[in-house]
Amino acid sequence: MKNDSVAIGIIGAGIMGERLLNAILQQDPALVHACGIWDPAPQAIQRMAKTFPQVPRLADAAAVIAASDCTYIASPPASHLSHARAARAAGKSVFCEKPLSVDVADARAFVAEAGNRGAVNFPFASSPAVATIRRWIESGEIGTPRRIAIEVGFARWPRSWQMDAAGWLDRPMQGGFTREVVSHFLFLSRRLVGPLQGLSGGKASFPEKGKSERRIEATLKAGDLPVALAGAVGETAKDDHNIWRLEGDKGAVRLCDWSIAERRGADGTWQPAPDALPQEQARPLALRRQLEGVAKLARGEPHHLATLADALNVQEIVEAILAG
Repeated sequence: MKNDSVAIGIIGAGIMGERLLNAILQQDPALVHACGIWDPAPQAIQRMAKTFPQVPRLADAAAVIAASDCTYIASPPASHLSHARAARAAGKSVFCEKPLSVDVADARAFVAEAGNRGAVNFPFASSPAVATIRRWIESGEIGTPRRIAIEVGFARWPRSWQMDAAGWLDRPMQGGFTREVVSHFLFLSRRLVGPLQGLSGGKASFPEKGKSERRIEATLKAGDLPVALAGAVGETAKDDHNIWRLEGDKGAVRLCDWSIAERRGADGTWQPAPDALPQEQARPLALRRQLEGVAKLARGEPHHLATLADALNVQEIVEAILAG
């Protein structure tokens, strides 16, 4: 397979499985191709048959693993590690949705077992906007970094386009915006600044019985920098609003609404990068580069994707916040 097209099999035909499948079909088939998809829900497979008739619908997860060089796991979080272990036992590489698990001890055990034959789908690893922010930082535009602030807000949870998955996305065991959204910005802090540590004051509010959190706040560190984190449902009219901001002694940069890189001018106003793109245009570019990383992962080559260790560090912080 060293120079052959990498076969990617997909477990889970929800939103994320469909997004990556669509990205695979738009990628150079000499690099990667979709070898099959499976989901336990008949209606999901029927939707795949209608939307992607050229992609084989396979009988079960084992058939997907057997057909693939790399197995993409896009099922609900509680099932991630059972599928990942099955793929690893079959000698296949693993590309998994976050979180690795909702059980931190099990995630630690898996990361110790799996070595470097897996990665996690944090698209900020391939984001054009994040690349712009990194260039600004490295060119000295903000001077010495001082602090990070992360703010997320939602009109309601789950978001409007996720309502079909509300059965698990709005339950405290697997769902909630901290796992689904905040984790991305924690990964971004780790990737650009340093390992996450020193969580203090982590609080999560669960005002609706049987539902996921509606508010969080926490302080922690990325490397040596303090990170202030806040998130809430129902305090904005926007379906999904987020800001990641890095302050330095000479200036500041931020990422807004997933894909808009901005820097603060001398007059205090924020100016977007000239090539900034809205998320619906930026996402396909990031997924294309993610797949380039998946091909390298499957071939045993160095890659830029989020590692299993990255994802474990994020998960440890997330679960500690929710436990608070």
